[in-house]
Amino acid sequence: MTFALIRHGQTDWNLAARMQGRSDIPLNATGRDQARAAAQRLAAEGERWDVIVSSPLDRARETAAIIAEGLGIPLGSAYAGLTEQDFGEAEGLAVEEALSLWPDRRYPGMEPDAEVGLRGARAIEDVLAEHGDVRVLAVAHGTFIRRTLSEVSGHEIERFPKLENTSISTLRRLERAMEDEAAEARATGAPDLAERAEAQAERARARLWELLTVGDAPVGLALGLDADRVADPAHGPGAGRGAGPGASGEVLGRRP
Repeated sequence: MTFALIRHGQTDWNLAARMQGRSDIPLNATGRDQARAAAQRLAAEGERWDVIVSSPLDRARETAAIIAEGLGIPLGSAYAGLTEQDFGEAEGLAVEEALSLWPDRRYPGMEPDAEVGLRGARAIEDVLAEHGDVRVLAVAHGTFIRRTLSEVSGHEIERFPKLENTSISTLRRLERAMEDEAAEARATGAPDLAERAEAQAERARARLWELLTVGDAPVGLALGLDADRVADPAHGPGAGRGAGPGASGEVLGRRP
């Protein structure tokens, strides 16, 4: 199971550095071009994707529709749980103005930061409950994606970089990944490797996800992690979005 979170394409409010949040601002021409380029990039990588879903906000929904057409895959449902964080009274203001009024970033009427990540983790499970064990693309929003990745990984939000429009962050369902590696090892006559992968799968049941990329970059580079902390001992060198056995990623789980 691989789940990729894509930030929507550019809007005029992005270009003007205004706080968007739940405000339903459409893509601009650049944003549509970015979505088409994202589809081309995904197609060129040669990985199979089964469905694309999105936030219900127009900028995410249109990005998803463009990518779906480019990849020739179904456009799935819009999930309210994938919506951007509500920034309350700061929405519509220039970012600099909002920070001058509320330097602590606690905007009146905003959705609490901690609730965004929890909502994101639940939304992922909702998508998986509908679509099953498939490879899913989900178009959402920058702050939402960063807080969701923080929640499912246990890394502090400050570690996560700003995500560019149509950048892609990829998670792999850890238990399923290890089971796949075990099956491949047995098929190629490597029982020792298979037993190790099966043991990893058993331990993975409590950790849920492996984070492969953040905003198109390998997780270690994106989060500034030491190489020896990034590599799963069951994996060899190498990293990449949607990579299979042998990919390097951070073994992660939800916060206790």
